[in-house]
Formats: sequence, C-alpha cells, structure tokens
Amino acid sequence: MIRVRRSAVIDAPIERVWAVLRDFNSHSAWHPAVGPSEIENGEPSDQIGCVRNFTLQDGNHIREQLLALSDRDHVSTYCILDATLPMRNYVASLQLKRVTDGDRTFWHWESTFDVPRGREREFDELVGNGVYEAGFAALAAYLRRDGRSVSRVTPVDSQGVVATSFGGPDVLQMRRLDAPAPRNGEVRIRQTAVGVNYIDVYIRKGLYRMIELPAPIGMEAAGVVLESQVAGISPGDRVAYACTPPGAYVTVRTLPANQLVLLPDHVSDEAAAAIMLKGMTAEYLLHRTYRVKPGDTVLVHAAAGGVGLFLCQWASALGARVIGTVSSEAKAELARANGCEHPIVTRSYSFAERTKQLSGGRGADVIYDGLGHDAAQENLAALAMRGHWVSYGHATGALEPLNLGAKSGTLSQPVLFHYTEDSLQQMAGRTFAALRDGILRPDVRHRYLLAAAADAHRDLEARRTSGQIVLLP
Repeated sequence: MIRVRRSAVIDAPIERVWAVLRDFNSHSAWHPAVGPSEIENGEPSDQIGCVRNFTLQDGNHIREQLLALSDRDHVSTYCILDATLPMRNYVASLQLKRVTDGDRTFWHWESTFDVPRGREREFDELVGNGVYEAGFAALAAYLRRDGRSVSRVTPVDSQGVVATSFGGPDVLQMRRLDAPAPRNGEVRIRQTAVGVNYIDVYIRKGLYRMIELPAPIGMEAAGVVLESQVAGISPGDRVAYACTPPGAYVTVRTLPANQLVLLPDHVSDEAAAAIMLKGMTAEYLLHRTYRVKPGDTVLVHAAAGGVGLFLCQWASALGARVIGTVSSEAKAELARANGCEHPIVTRSYSFAERTKQLSGGRGADVIYDGLGHDAAQENLAALAMRGHWVSYGHATGALEPLNLGAKSGTLSQPVLFHYTEDSLQQMAGRTFAALRDGILRPDVRHRYLLAAAADAHRDLEARRTSGQIVLLP
C-alpha cells in the first residue's frame, strides 16, 4: 500500500474553498483532469453515501463514493468503488484549515491505495502531481474567476419542513423540494442554521395567511452562498436574512440578494440565525419605534424569550430601568442575568400594580408587548402618563379597540419588515455591532434537527423554552 500526501495554501477564505469542495460533483467544473461527471440516482451531491460517476480526460472511468463530510472540521472523505485504472482499496481525505496570517486556506489532501508491484512511483506522481497538485492550482484559478463558470441551470435538490395544512405542530412534515437556479439579482444558499420564532407558529396555525399550502415556513436563517448572480456576493460568502415570504425551514434556498446581509467574521452562523429577526426586532423597537433614553422605565413581556432577552440586554445598556414579566422563577433568574432589573413572575397576566410600585407610582414609559389580547387591561393600567405601548405580537390573540385617552398614551403596532424594507443594512449593522460589543448576547439553549421542527414548536408553545431556538439542517 502506498500513501500520497500533498498540501497547499489557497489565497481565498476557507468558506469559499469549502463551498466548492463540499460539493462532491464540483470537480468537473474546475479540475483539468476530470471530464463529464454525475451523481448517480439523482441524489444530492453532499449526501453521505452518494456516488459520483465520471470520466477522466484521458478516457479512464471512475466511480467514487462520499464516505464522510464535516462542515465543522472542513473534512471530506471518499473512496473508489470501481476504476479502469489499476488502483485498489483507494481511500482519500481532504481537509481545510484557516490560515491565521491573512484570509487564506491551508488544504491537505492525502490517500492510501494499492497498485501493481513496481508501479508505485508512477502512481505516486499520477495522483500527487496530476490530481492533487493540479487540483490546487486549478481551484485557486477558478476561485480567482469568482467561481461563476459553474453556475448551474438545473435545480438543486433540497429538503424542507412543509406546513401541509393549517393547524398544530403535526402538520409540519419533511418533504423533498427544489431550490431553483438563481436568476439575475438572486443567490442560492446552503443553509447552516435556521431561527425559530413565534411568528412561525402564527403562520403554521393560519393566523397569518402568508403561505399557499403546502409550503415551507420560517423567516430567518444563515448559510453559505452556493451560486450568485449579483455583484458583491460570491460563492463561499456567509450570509443571513430575516424576510418575507416564509420559507426558511429548508436546506437550500434561492433568494433576492437585496434580502441578504453579509456576515462579519465575529458573527457565527448560529448567532446569525438567532439574532437576525429577533435582534433586528430589538433594534427597531428600542431605536426607531420608541427611542429609549437613560432613566426610562421599560416593561418587557416574555422577558426570558428570544426577543425579550435582547430587549432586556439592550435597554439596560441604554440606561433604562427594565421590568419584565416571566412565567417561572427559573426564567426570572435568566431575565435578571440579562439586564432585567425587576422580573415579575406571573402566569395570570397580573403585573400592573407591581410595575407601578417599581417605578415609584409612575408606570412604564414604554411597554414592549408581544402578548396581545389577554394582557391588554393590565398593560393599560401599567402604562405611564403619555406612555407608549408597542404591540409587536399577539401570542394570546389580537388586541381589541383601545381608548388610551385617559393617559394621553400612544399605541404602535409595528412590523419588522416595514423597517427593513429600506433600512436592512443599517439595522443589521447596528445589531452586529451590539453583538460585537457584548451588548447583545445570544443564548442558543435549544437546538433541534430541521426534521424535528414540530418538536421545537411544541416546546415553544408549551413555554418549555427560553432564549433562542435554532434548527440545524
């Protein structure tokens, strides 16, 4: 048995290099030794066990199988099943590592295999130079061309969680879907983390008629660009979004580029999936709908929830006195640790009197309310004179008509996407800066496989969750 090892440094970020190499069928687009290639049985080209069937430019034929793929470690392992070349027991592995000196990538490629006695040097040079060394140079050149020459014209196989009807969590089912090739102004991304939000429950139940059944749900995710048809976004770039229409509970998605933001290095994929919708919601609620000032009394409902924790963290950093409602002592401790100075434990929506006591009888200058109907009368009682009531959700039902005249109060019912329509990059930039500066601290306490999205919804509705929830495709 012989072992062939080669290494190189590629002048491109690891995300861009890996976006190409993790596609088990990409080599026909960039490797000079490889001719026509296809994945057998129409399987996804990143599915463990898939087989690529290809012809070399010299006429030899090879069938290889993907044995392992790790996005965390940037490792791909594969073997030869059949070949017209006299190579037996061939197993190869390639691994990428980030180069700390500059935005470059270290690539190590090695294999072990048997060849006829006396031909060891011949095949060492054939594999080491003709395959590995040539591959290093060819991929580097391909990436310098931005990788656009491989833009596919056929759909990429994708899977997604689809609402088959309106109703409970059981209507969510995993289905095979197509992610269409990007048109001008669009990109196709492989999603790595998907955020779960209460608006997903509203859509699943049919309270928000935002989908035509059957259809995938979900509003935010992060991932890596596979293909781009727009300047400024390239294959391998890390991106995230929080936008309409729903459809984030999928493995691969095609979106307009103007819905995406590029992720800074300090924002991980999970953090992006946890912070895009909820973090930008906190951004516009605290800085745009009502501008929180030092000394304001802020009442945050569901203070230990995904949005609630961000509101507490950010409002506290702005110098406000933060009061929050929670449903348990454990959640009270969590809220307190995240900037909520005075958590109120209640399951009966009784909080107005305590809010007044904590604010010296004045009440809350601003109430951030995602509860809706069942908390309405207590909110009205807890509101300060000339206070601002911000109703950004209605977990317990929609608000009925209100008369705020007795307190000269104001009511806002804002929608995130009305703000991001013309301020997305600014809002995302401020949110990422707050994350970088330690103002926002995502706490992803609940991770579910994408196929277990129904379980995530059950736990969310049963108040068994706190912090942020992420689905992993």
